[in-house]
Order: sequence, then structure tokens, then C-alpha cells
Amino acid sequence: MQFFGGSDISPSPPVATGSGSNGHMMYVFNRNGICLLYREWNRPLRTLNSQQDYKLMFGLLFSLKSFTAKMDPTSVDKGNLGVPQLPGQGCSFHSFRTNTYKLSFMESPSGIKIILVTNPKTGDLRESLKYIYNLYVEYVVKNPLYSPGTPIKCELFNTSLDQYVKNLA
Repeated sequence: MQFFGGSDISPSPPVATGSGSNGHMMYVFNRNGICLLYREWNRPLRTLNSQQDYKLMFGLLFSLKSFTAKMDPTSVDKGNLGVPQLPGQGCSFHSFRTNTYKLSFMESPSGIKIILVTNPKTGDLRESLKYIYNLYVEYVVKNPLYSPGTPIKCELFNTSLDQYVKNLA
């Protein structure tokens, strides 16, 4: 059973009609902030070592989630800024855009965080992130050789992910 509906991932990926240069990089973190996967497709400049990069990205997401929860106009109980929230609690953060990139974010109920950095002109990627999560469930979680919490080294997942991200619009 998949979290985001359907029992088969193949027939229903969100429409991807791009030219192949929109996806820059992707991170998958577990609930403890451990980077399970980092994929890079189009990153012209690398300024940090990988461990610093992972910590910076996870810290950015933690801060943005805390900030959006604190600023939520519909919630009476604001809590303390910086206190972790359970997935689905508070105001949800989906993406932000700069003049050079767009960062899209999705968190599953189990705490898996998927971050996709793309071209700034890329549209809403929530359905695409759900599809990528379903790929993760099918090819990684259901793989009897995968140990939860370890880096993802599944070639079938990586190949399917590469094919999909390279065609994002």
C-alpha cells in the first residue's frame, strides 16, 4: 500500500514535459536529519563539502518549518520557535523561489523529507514530489536488502528517479 494513493506507480506519474535541464539536485533526509540520498543533475558550482551541504540544507528546512508554524495566522497555540513539530502539524511549507533556483519540499508522515531544487521557472511540484515518494516506497522501502536509516543505493530507484527528474517541466 502506498501513502499517496494508488497501488502501482508506473501508469500515473504527473505530466513531465520539460526539456531535461530543470532538475538541479535532490536530497532525501530521514526524520533524524541523516541524508539518505543526494542526487545531482545540473549543479554548475559546488562551494561546500557534502557533509556541510547536508547540514546546511537540513538546518534551512528546520528553520523554515519552524518559522512558518510560528507565523501561522490560523493557529492559537504558536509554540516556541525552533521546537520540532510532527509531520502535518502547523502551517505547511511547500516551496520557495529565488532568482536562480526553486526549492520544493515534501515531508511524509514517517518523517522522510524530499527536497528538489529546480529551475526557478518550474511550476508547482507537489504532485511530482508525491510521485518521487512513491518511487521511494516501491523501490527502496519494499526492498528486502535495504536497511532503514542507511544511504540509498538502489540502482532501480536511481534510474527511475533520473528518468523522471530529467523530464520535469
